[in-house]
Amino acid sequence: MTEQDMTIREETSAAPSKPLCDTESGTVRTLRDAAEYLIASRHAERALTAGSYAPTFCLPNQNGTEVTPESLLRRGPLLLTFYSGTWCQACNLDLQALEKMRPAIEQRGASLLSISQQTVAENLRAHNLTMVGFPILSDRGGRVTSEFGVRWRIPQLLRECHRNNGIDLPSLNGEESWTLPIPARFVIDRAGIIAYSEVNPDPTRRFEPGDILPVLDFLVARNLTSSDLLETW
Repeated sequence: MTEQDMTIREETSAAPSKPLCDTESGTVRTLRDAAEYLIASRHAERALTAGSYAPTFCLPNQNGTEVTPESLLRRGPLLLTFYSGTWCQACNLDLQALEKMRPAIEQRGASLLSISQQTVAENLRAHNLTMVGFPILSDRGGRVTSEFGVRWRIPQLLRECHRNNGIDLPSLNGEESWTLPIPARFVIDRAGIIAYSEVNPDPTRRFEPGDILPVLDFLVARNLTSSDLLETW
């Protein structure tokens, strides 16, 4: 069976049972249909989990400057969040919620970073729209998103819903794959190992950003303990 056949089978078996783009119109309905498809297709189960090595990457931020996780991990842990795009109001609110938590995150020696499949120009618009103080990197084509296991392809049944609601992904993302990241957060420790992951197929229902803080506290405490042991040795 070819990869295309498998994709078609996945799309068919996971297709929502009720009509798409019906009386509940707009982006909210589009997001709801996408969430139902993602849950049914079990795409989220492919994501990397705690204990896995995080993929390395070098991606341009909203200003075109290349960023690597290694440059941030020298200072401390990294909180990495995957962002669908400017068209997703729930995703914008999530970025803004993380921005409110940024002082507490940075106080723990950690850095905050977002990855989107949008173009650099569209990420700059997102950065200005949400007024966040952390970088939004452009993973055009979704290579890094795929390596983290959170890239999914929008089935034909849902593409028309996106188009009808003004969500022109080929234009926003600068390529024709019709893929997006599943909303997800990863905490990566200084050794490059994922210490925490959460993947949520429903972009309208998010985990509280504050849930991340105990994870960062644990990593800070572990790092201090390791330093004490080295000094003793």
